[in-house]
Amino acid sequence: MHNAIATVSLRGTLEEKLVAAAQAGFRSVEIFENDLIGSALRPPQVRTLMEDIGLSCSLYQPFRDFEGMPGALRQRALDRAERKFDVMEALGTDRILVCSNCSPASLGDRPRIVDDFRELGERAAARGIRVGYEALAWGRHVNDHRDVWSIVEEVDHPAIGIILDSFHSLSRAIPSDSIRQIAGDKLVYVQLADAPLLDMDLLYWSRHFRNLPGQGGFDLAGYVAEILRTGYDGPLSLEIFNDRFRSISSRLIAQDGYRSLEYVRDAALRVLGRPAAMPAPQPPLRAEFVEFTAGAEDAVRLGDTFASLGFAKVGNHRTKKVTRWRQGEVNLVVNAEPKGFAQSYRIVHGTSICAIGVRVSDARAVMDRAAALGIRAYKPEGRPGRMAMPALRGVGGSLVYLVEDAGAEALWAREFEAAESPLVTEERPVRGIDHLAAVVHNDEFLSWQLYWRALFGLEGRDAQDVIDPAGLVHSQALQSPDGAFRLTLNASDARETLSSRFLAQGLGGGFQHVAMASDDLFAAAQALDAGGAAMLDMPGNYYDDLAARFGLDDDVIAAMARARMLYDEDGQGGSYRQLYTRAFDKLFFFEFVERAPAYAGYGAPNAGVRLAAQNRYRGATVGAE
Repeated sequence: MHNAIATVSLRGTLEEKLVAAAQAGFRSVEIFENDLIGSALRPPQVRTLMEDIGLSCSLYQPFRDFEGMPGALRQRALDRAERKFDVMEALGTDRILVCSNCSPASLGDRPRIVDDFRELGERAAARGIRVGYEALAWGRHVNDHRDVWSIVEEVDHPAIGIILDSFHSLSRAIPSDSIRQIAGDKLVYVQLADAPLLDMDLLYWSRHFRNLPGQGGFDLAGYVAEILRTGYDGPLSLEIFNDRFRSISSRLIAQDGYRSLEYVRDAALRVLGRPAAMPAPQPPLRAEFVEFTAGAEDAVRLGDTFASLGFAKVGNHRTKKVTRWRQGEVNLVVNAEPKGFAQSYRIVHGTSICAIGVRVSDARAVMDRAAALGIRAYKPEGRPGRMAMPALRGVGGSLVYLVEDAGAEALWAREFEAAESPLVTEERPVRGIDHLAAVVHNDEFLSWQLYWRALFGLEGRDAQDVIDPAGLVHSQALQSPDGAFRLTLNASDARETLSSRFLAQGLGGGFQHVAMASDDLFAAAQALDAGGAAMLDMPGNYYDDLAARFGLDDDVIAAMARARMLYDEDGQGGSYRQLYTRAFDKLFFFEFVERAPAYAGYGAPNAGVRLAAQNRYRGATVGAE
């Protein structure tokens, strides 16, 4: 079983699509008819190009409006098929996709459909071709793969089989276990696509919103597991129709596509309890640290900021200009090294969050899984063996360090010596990191979701569209199954939103804010005020509305207003409180949250209020946003 991709999934000319697929590691492609028709290359030239770059054509598609056509239209359909067979011979492929008929002229007469496929089977067999019949979810008479299989069984011809497409099956909520009825040797081809769970016309949904496995809401692991049960050993292929993908680099989509197939195959094997080719995903146990890069002067300013937030400087690196600040289980690291990765990152992005550390049970297993998924490890040039912990490339060129759980405290002790100032021993209101938030280019929004899902097994939560005063921001939350590690990804097409301004200010995507968890946010607010922290002011209108929405006591509302606190409740009564700092030089900011155990969200109803408050500081030069 190998990975394939339909040329319709990629942008560019047919030649560009083929090269991108080959470079990403695909062994074969489905050639979409429109791509071939629009190409300057004749079919034999396309075949030569594929052979030169290590590809083959595993499917030609689609052949439309075939079965059940009345009168002269039936003969015309059979004649068209012969012409397509000629093209296939020139391309060097022996499989063709016949999708269920959508023509208003088509007849739903079952015996007629069976006879049509028997005739087509005779013609295909004479040419050494296998025909795959696919149920379009919006087919006029046939729109369910169970009906296709019933027809294929009745046709009973060696050249006629079935093609399964996950979108057509799962968009109609057809049970995946129905695939068990299909004989593996009659399964001609498998196409995969994920999609967000939407309530809309099936054709429009399919043509505009498909995405790669791991980027939507379908249970593709269960779907592929049922296909594996049949004994099918042909290509697993991607057929993606997506407006966003048509404007994104074909190289990025091809690379992500290959990764998505490796991911879903691995997940399906685990559903079946079969041996897998890579280690299982390990959800992070927690966010271990956040690393900032800063020059000497900004490092001092950062230290002052951290101190105002209640952090204590607890360590200096033994050999580098790196300091460690701590509060509860939150570690903030400031890297002021004049050379190396942090300095290179600083040149491009300025003073910023350049890396995060995640605590895992088995760092080696995570690295091995990353390699299998094509995720690059970080290897510092000219300094082999100097890394204290393994690292992977992350958002915007940042790093994701892997901290082995069993040796985490020993690692800190080995790398850092205690700071000269005494450790702060009094209890602090912050206990850990609740979540991290990254901003990415809109083109990379789905790509980074796949990265975290495929590598660490994070699960998607409901996507949100957040109203910024300057436009719409798309936000997707991801988290480990137990909620110990949470991450939000944000992107926007609007140029003046906070997210877009962050991308422009920092010359690319990266982590924008760190949310820290507290068990008593009112106590945290008092400590922040006492420390002189620059907090984000909230409008009085918000608190008037808050009182009306939740029926809170007047004294509680007044206390929240004094603390600049935001508040939300879910439908089960779980509550969520939030405080925000002003941003450091328009580049990053901090959030403090008190989360009830049952509350699974991120205060989405408050996001517009927060963004409007940050927008009021746009013109400031210090602590803006």
